[in-house]
This record gives sequence, structure tokens and C-alpha cells, in this order.
Amino acid sequence: MELSDISAVDSLGFPFFTYCSKANISDDQGLIEMLSDNIDYFKSKPVNIPKVTILLDNGYHPQKLIEELKKIYPAIMTKIRFKLSPKPSKAEKENLGKTGFVPVKARWVIERTNSWMERCKSLAKNFERTLENATAKVNLCFVRLMLKRLAIA
Repeated sequence: MELSDISAVDSLGFPFFTYCSKANISDDQGLIEMLSDNIDYFKSKPVNIPKVTILLDNGYHPQKLIEELKKIYPAIMTKIRFKLSPKPSKAEKENLGKTGFVPVKARWVIERTNSWMERCKSLAKNFERTLENATAKVNLCFVRLMLKRLAIA
């Protein structure tokens, strides 16, 4: 079974939530499932503190996400907000003298985290038999990464 992993990370690139799904699940559906699995976190979060901002790339559909998440937990949008990642225009690229792919600072956090995960040899070819095993491997990779960071500090 081919798998896809979805990770929500903080501004430093450390894991907030992880979730593995079958590869044929859309990004929107995978994010909905990941947030649904962790809905208790949002239910326990006080309303009087700032909302959690979830930065999305342009492959996601925030309105669809909002509609589906409100079915699961009607008050969720009082605790989170979605923000689409900026995408440099052609004019902005020309001003920078660049063409093709141009990294966006805010999005680079998750790309860097994905690179850290790819260093885990057991995740290089992720063909686990169950989603639970795949999720455990992703979580172990993050534990290893955080332990290494703590050992350096």
C-alpha cells in the first residue's frame, strides 16, 4: 500500500501533528482527517488566546476545509484560521532576477522538515502494511530528530 504523510509543524519545523493516509487521498481530505483525529486539542484550547494559523499551499481549498471541519466541530473556526501561502508573481520573480521555482520563506519551514524526515532511512521507501505502522515510523523519526536537537543544545 502506498502511503502519504501529512505533518503540521510549528514555526521551527517541529511536529505539531502527524498523520499517514493512503496515497490516493486528496490533500484536503488528509488534512481534514488529521485535524479530526486531533480535534480534542482544539476543543480544549481556550477561545481568548490567539487562533492557530494553518499555512496552506495553493493546492488546498480553504472554504471546503472550513465547511467540512464545521461539521465535525462547529466552533473550530474560533480557534484556527487558514492562510494561503504567498506565491510570487512573475513580476516579483523578474524583480529578483529569478525564474521557475522560487522558495517562499514561510513555506520553506515545512519543506525543510520534509527534508529532515527524508534522512530517516526507514522512511526512504515507505511501504508499510498498515497506516498505524507508517504513522509510528514518522513519529519515531521526529522523536529522533528532536533528541538530536536536544543533545546539541
